[in-house]
Amino acid sequence: MNIAQSADTLWLLLASTLVISALISRRFSLRSALGMALGWVLIFAVALVLFSYRHELANIGHRVKTEVSGQAAQRAQGDSLHIRMAMDGHFWVNGEIDGMSVKFLVDSGATITAISQKTAVNAGLNIDSIGPGMIMHTANGTVTAKRSAISELAVGPITTYDLSIVVSDSFGDINVLGMNFLSRLKSWRVENGEMVLEP
Repeated sequence: MNIAQSADTLWLLLASTLVISALISRRFSLRSALGMALGWVLIFAVALVLFSYRHELANIGHRVKTEVSGQAAQRAQGDSLHIRMAMDGHFWVNGEIDGMSVKFLVDSGATITAISQKTAVNAGLNIDSIGPGMIMHTANGTVTAKRSAISELAVGPITTYDLSIVVSDSFGDINVLGMNFLSRLKSWRVENGEMVLEP
């Protein structure tokens, strides 16, 4: 008898023992006894299924948590980064600005990387408050942004240095990775619902 057969036999014995002990301790009609027996069988069957598929259920739980919380779903594969499309149809990725964790929207339609005023201040970036502002045309209208730069930007296994950016409080809480970041990559593409970035 192998280990799997031993485990099945043990489950059967435990289930039988519990059912029999319940029947002995009280007097039930045949109908009640059958109902209780079926109930215990169902409980053990559900427990066995949950135990057998615990890894798959954990993956489903992680996927649901990711979608509900809006967290970026990304994975490194060698040197490349794979970013799964979110439910809103966009590609969101977690990165680091000089070591500080930041969530970005990857937007190939944006010419330059843009971050919110709050993110820039929290990251301790030097914002050019003296130079002329930069007029930008966004989906929400025309905004004025200030110039700055990120010394080190890490996105998964990809790291780039001295990246020019713009900063504005008009961006709200959204930070955007634009074409000046994507153009530094060897390639980027979208396939099978994922954006693939290759350094």
